[in-house]
Amino acid sequence: MNNNILNNSNLGLNRRRLLLGAGALAGSLTALTPRRAGAALRLEITQGNPQPMPIALPDFVAGSPTETEVARNVTSIIAGNLQRSGLFAPINPAAYTEKITNSDAVPRFADWRVINAQALVTGRVTKQTDGRLKAEFRLWDVFAGQQLDGKQYFTTPDNSRRIAHIISDAIYQTLTGEKGYFDSRVVFVDETGPKERRIKRLAIMDQDGAGVRYLTRGDDLVLTPRFNPSTQEITYMSYGQSDPRVYLLNIETGQREIVGNFPGMTFSPRFSSDGQRVIMSLQQGANSNLFVMDLRSKQTTRLTDTPAIDTGPCYSPDGKYICFESDRGGSQQIYVMAATGGPAQRISFGEGHHSTPVWSPRGDFIAFTGQAGGQFSIGVLKPDGSGERLLTSGFHNEGPTFAPNGRVLMFFRDPGQGPSLFTIDITGRNELKVPTPSLASDPAWSPLLS
Repeated sequence: MNNNILNNSNLGLNRRRLLLGAGALAGSLTALTPRRAGAALRLEITQGNPQPMPIALPDFVAGSPTETEVARNVTSIIAGNLQRSGLFAPINPAAYTEKITNSDAVPRFADWRVINAQALVTGRVTKQTDGRLKAEFRLWDVFAGQQLDGKQYFTTPDNSRRIAHIISDAIYQTLTGEKGYFDSRVVFVDETGPKERRIKRLAIMDQDGAGVRYLTRGDDLVLTPRFNPSTQEITYMSYGQSDPRVYLLNIETGQREIVGNFPGMTFSPRFSSDGQRVIMSLQQGANSNLFVMDLRSKQTTRLTDTPAIDTGPCYSPDGKYICFESDRGGSQQIYVMAATGGPAQRISFGEGHHSTPVWSPRGDFIAFTGQAGGQFSIGVLKPDGSGERLLTSGFHNEGPTFAPNGRVLMFFRDPGQGPSLFTIDITGRNELKVPTPSLASDPAWSPLLS
């Protein structure tokens, strides 16, 4: 099998090719224990309050002493990802009674049952003669005494963190039945300096807050970055000495392109689901309306024409509909209409104002910022307006963005001292602060790296 090299200078390496090149360990593991066609061990996450699954993650075995630290780091990253999801409870290694020294051997399942581990992950990291790093893992159902999954990956040694995220996704998907979200990134606005002279730079990091790097220098004010749903490309607004400009930035190549100058811009564009268009709101006098621009022809089409303020548009994943905020009914609320324009239907009827709508990648929810009684909330509702509920409230929450699997939201909160990023499950559980080197706002979650 032809194994692909995952090069750190090309972080957008096609995920599917990587998995095919890496290969499943089905052949080598069949002799140890047959893989079940339908895994009995499954974490049910459709309920509102699932109990975290106890999982054991002993340090991956190192092929030689030089790989020991890398092996431990890979294990630590996987454990951290699973724990932060709120769906798994990694067991304290001090409780382990079996020391894994051979990841090819069948574990002593009785030893893991004693400490109530339901799932066990074993693995190995070895350096190849050509300098590449080989990382392999096996996922075991402890109580059934059977293997659930096994794969191997090849990468450059300095890109082991990416492999840890991909392994985390594989474990997550096997045990929950849903796609993971760990092999993804977040672009955000990094903020430094005093409030009246705040320097704002675009920055990007892994979804867990690691690997921060800066995409702009801070010469101009940048706002509201948005990811292309299908590529590693973002659009954002920049305020320099002239009118606000809209840029497209390719994360992989660093190539930047001006979409245009928009003196009446009121909200940064968002990509269509196919990445070929951007939708935006432009102010004209006292009102603003929605426009869509074809990125190839640069032709702009008007979608709404009302005396109201229509802004914050976002496409549905299938590209057929648009949600947006409007005060056409007397207060700021969320509306849905066809992507080609036409009549719009109000879908938010909860207390107070509703703004910054964003469609889930799964299409099942629209997240929003709610404002009522001096509180700012992050909430979700279904596209037909049913099931509205608030996930977290406080001062000041804003700007939700979905993880690529639609299971987790990230947003920013500014209680007055400056903004920080947080994540929360769509059930309203497991609110966590995301570590960033400075103040941070306006997060936008990437699709899975591909």
